[in-house]
Amino acid sequence: MDFDYARSLLTGGKKWKEKSAVMSASSEAYQKLLAEALDMNRSRILAFKNKPPTPVELIPKSWLSPTAYQSKFIKPCRSIPKTCQRTLDAPNISDDYNLNLLDWGANDVVAIALSQTVYLWNASNGSITELVTFNNEEGPVTSVSWAPDGQSIAVGLQNSHVQLWDSSAQRQLRTLRGGHRLRVGSLAWNNHVLTTGGMDCMVINNDVRLRSHIVGTYRGHHQEVCGLKWSPSGKQMASGGNDNLLYLWDRSRASLNSGAQWLHKIEAHTATVKALAWCPFQANLLASGGSDRCVKFWNTCTGTCLNSVDTGSQVCALLWSKRERELLSSHGPAENQLILWKYPSMRRMAELSGHTSRVLFLAQSPDECTVASAAADERLMFWQVFGIPEVAKPTPRTSSEPFALWHGMR
Repeated sequence: MDFDYARSLLTGGKKWKEKSAVMSASSEAYQKLLAEALDMNRSRILAFKNKPPTPVELIPKSWLSPTAYQSKFIKPCRSIPKTCQRTLDAPNISDDYNLNLLDWGANDVVAIALSQTVYLWNASNGSITELVTFNNEEGPVTSVSWAPDGQSIAVGLQNSHVQLWDSSAQRQLRTLRGGHRLRVGSLAWNNHVLTTGGMDCMVINNDVRLRSHIVGTYRGHHQEVCGLKWSPSGKQMASGGNDNLLYLWDRSRASLNSGAQWLHKIEAHTATVKALAWCPFQANLLASGGSDRCVKFWNTCTGTCLNSVDTGSQVCALLWSKRERELLSSHGPAENQLILWKYPSMRRMAELSGHTSRVLFLAQSPDECTVASAAADERLMFWQVFGIPEVAKPTPRTSSEPFALWHGMR
């Protein structure tokens, strides 16, 4: 700010006008030249001599724009196929909500029970094998479950027995008997321990390595046990029953004589509880579903219900994605669809339609991308709902012995 010029304008402006009225032409010209020389022709008191310097951008503007932020930090929405990849016939599959007749093993083989027979479908080459057919005194088959090694498979039967089979050799390994009195509709593996649930309300731990295989029992249900799932850690187990009850058990409390005391007895469901799924990315989180149309989420340490969602139809099965925070559910009438949910918002990401009867069973592939669904419409469908399988890169052949290849060719 030019203080002298400002003072001159404030105090001498009136005098300048009075003098200019009586001033001669030569004096007036002189005054104009003097004003130009002293830069007194300005009309503004405040003025910048030069333009201010451009400020330095500490944070680029492109980073602050919403579109740029989304493109840099938010994963793009993946495309979820709405149609199944493959459909296979499943004649004579039982339309029984309490049974568990489908499983997908670590060997990439799908096991499905159709009435008296267990079939194996190899997903790698598409071959179908008839593992075993039971007679009327033993069957029909009421449950199937692959062992963790993908080699052995457990088969629950109507006559209360459980048989173990070698899938490759197609031979029976042993029969577990004496534990249940009625059909065995649910099975769950925990390493070498096979847990069985039956219509006699019993839940039994069987160590398949021992001759006397019964090593623990869990008592609590008053009607048929139709859902069993061990937690990923193998320390907790959930059981659901036709008595509308959900129990949480601790493995260390299993007792051979009196039966184990449960961790939590949950009575929040109002109908049969069958669909159970432990979260793979959050410890002590269990999802449960049943005929009351609800999917509920539980903190298994405290027994607290974290959320409950009314899906609008019977919940038959649940599967967590092991890649994303997503949950897949299968349903009964009226839509008989599969629904993919985003967790924890429980926003519907996709609805998969194709079955014409309730979708009773779900099984997940070893690559964690494909899901098989079996329904009362006697069809087995395959959906690539959890993403695209990664193509494994070939590993170069290495040897610790120098010139191993040269010696082999000599």
